[in-house]
Amino acid sequence: MTSSNLSPSPAVAVIGGGPAGLMAAEVLARGGMRVDVYDAMPSLGRKFLMAGKGGMNITHAEPFDVFLTRYGARRPDIEPLLRGFPPDALREWIHGLGIGTFVGTSNRVFPADMKAAPLLRAWLHRLRESDVHFHVRHRWCGWDDQGALRFATPDGECAIDADAVVLAMGGGSWPQLGSDGAWVPLLSQRAIPIAPLCPANCGFDVEWSAHFREHFAGEPLKSVAAIFGDVRRQGECVITEHGIEGGLIYAHSAALRNEIERAGHATLHLDLLPDWPPQRVRDEVSHPRGSRSLSSHLQSRLGLKGVKANLLREALSAEQMHDAALLARTIKDLPLRLVAARPLHEAISTAGGVAFEALDERLMLKQMPGFFCAGEMLDWDAPTGGYLLSACLASGHAAGNGALEWLRSSPEPAL
Repeated sequence: MTSSNLSPSPAVAVIGGGPAGLMAAEVLARGGMRVDVYDAMPSLGRKFLMAGKGGMNITHAEPFDVFLTRYGARRPDIEPLLRGFPPDALREWIHGLGIGTFVGTSNRVFPADMKAAPLLRAWLHRLRESDVHFHVRHRWCGWDDQGALRFATPDGECAIDADAVVLAMGGGSWPQLGSDGAWVPLLSQRAIPIAPLCPANCGFDVEWSAHFREHFAGEPLKSVAAIFGDVRRQGECVITEHGIEGGLIYAHSAALRNEIERAGHATLHLDLLPDWPPQRVRDEVSHPRGSRSLSSHLQSRLGLKGVKANLLREALSAEQMHDAALLARTIKDLPLRLVAARPLHEAISTAGGVAFEALDERLMLKQMPGFFCAGEMLDWDAPTGGYLLSACLASGHAAGNGALEWLRSSPEPAL
């Protein structure tokens, strides 16, 4: 698509072929625009497909007012987007692709077959039928001297003109799937305010003893509660060579990351027996054990063995383990000192990105009329559980509609 070959309808370049970019492309094509989607990778939606490998969690069926609370400090910015494309509308949209959905026991919403690939195939087919054109192996490199978009391709560099541009290139996590944050210096050069990219939904480093690391790295830690501040969640996580990770940890990751940035470390508290009242734990710990070892006593009276029992030994000295009152308290409130978030490239998602303050209500950059931003490259954060994908799709929906509105009201092209 060059300036000499623009179609009669306004031409829009969508840079990024993930959920946010594809949703923006769909909205724009439905509005009668000529849409070309550019992606640096050999195929589209790679991170979307990876996210669906363990079961494609699309959104969440909890009450909408509760749903909104999951976006933390950025709720005021994300809420208008989600109200424009809420979870119920997202499910209806998926049904329109011929994909059924169901609500799991945790209120998470999944495709009927739990897979991402059929959903993506059906979506791309519908986009092609809407005359959306896809260009893979096209890496955006900024602008040329005339202001056209520059792309590096296997056949060399090309320059593209467009009437509007939607930027949806993701954050900086899982760079091997395409979200490598290479757009940050390109926008920074144009004085766009960008919060530093940092890991979200990530694991954390813990200074395990050599014995614990050697024997329990990779072990699941099931049926525990994690408490940080006044937030308590129950679920599962995994001990790693470096520390701890998993869904239960991801739910606290934003607050933990912020505390580590502030204080240099954060203390997460684990309840190893979340379904047991404290008095029952105290009674069982204090029960006479006769000639049995403490390990046998903990296993027979409380069911604590393996990784849970050895977590107690990480927290308490050998002498402290024989203090029944202290042991009982630690079982219900085990302090775990986290010293660092895992690196950005390991994280499930990214915090930081283009500041909402740099955007108008249509998600258009105030300093760059005709340029819209969507998805994970915006500065927001949310836990796993359908919240990430919901907001990415809602932001793509909003950016697509914003570009439509701007194109219909402005005679000036973006480039």
